[in-house]
Amino acid sequence: MKVVLVEDSEAVRDALTAALRAAGYRVRPVASAAAAIEAVTGPDAAADPPDLVLLDLGLPDLDGVEVCRRLRARSTVPIIAVTARGHQQARVLGLRSGADDYVVKPFAIDELTARIDAVLRRSAGHVVAPVVVAGPLRIDLARRVVEVDGREVTLRRKEFDLLAALARRDGAVVPRTDLLDDVWGLPPDDPGREAGLHTLEVHVAALRAKLDVPGAVVTVRGVGYRLAAVDPEPR
Repeated sequence: MKVVLVEDSEAVRDALTAALRAAGYRVRPVASAAAAIEAVTGPDAAADPPDLVLLDLGLPDLDGVEVCRRLRARSTVPIIAVTARGHQQARVLGLRSGADDYVVKPFAIDELTARIDAVLRRSAGHVVAPVVVAGPLRIDLARRVVEVDGREVTLRRKEFDLLAALARRDGAVVPRTDLLDDVWGLPPDDPGREAGLHTLEVHVAALRAKLDVPGAVVTVRGVGYRLAAVDPEPR
C-alpha cells in the first residue's frame, strides 16, 4: 500500500514516515505542493500510482486546500487532510475541496492508520475508470497512453494533461477557467490568465491536429471545451 505523505515540517515528516513504514505502508514523503502534485499526477505515478495521499493543509508554496482541489480535479486517489487547523470552518473547507477524511494534529498513529484503512475500504467500493473511450479514441489515464483506432499517438505532457482533464469530465463541458487551473495551475486571480487563454487555444489546436479525429474535442462558445462520445471503460 503506497502512501504519499505531504508535510513541510521535516521533523513531523520524518516521524510520520517512520511510523507508517513500521505499520507496513510504503511511503513517499514530499515537502511541498508542487512535489505532491508531481507525485500523484506525474510520469512516475503512472507506473507506480499511490493508494492514498496524506496532505498537510499548511504548505509553504500553496495552500493545502487548493492543492487538494487540484489533486481531486486530476485524480481519484483518496486524500486525508492532516493539519493543525482544528476549527470547523477549516474542516469543512478541506472536505469540500475533495478530501475524503480529516485528521487534526496532534493525533495517535493508531488513529491515523485506522482512518487510512477506513478510507481505503470506502474507496474500494467505487469503480475506477482509468481508461476512457471517446469514439475512436482510447485514453489510458493511468499509463498516459492515447490510441486512435488502435494506433498510439504521441502527445506532449501538457497536451495529454489537457486531454485527460476533458476525459475525466465524462463528456461534460469544462470551462476554460477550470482547464487553466487544472492543467497550468493558473487560479482565477493569476495575472497570467490572459496569456494562459492563448496558450490553451494553441494546445487545443495542437491536440486536435495530432488526434486527427474531427469533432472529438468540441468547442462550446464562450464557455470551454468537451470531449465528444465519452464512454468510461473500467478495468
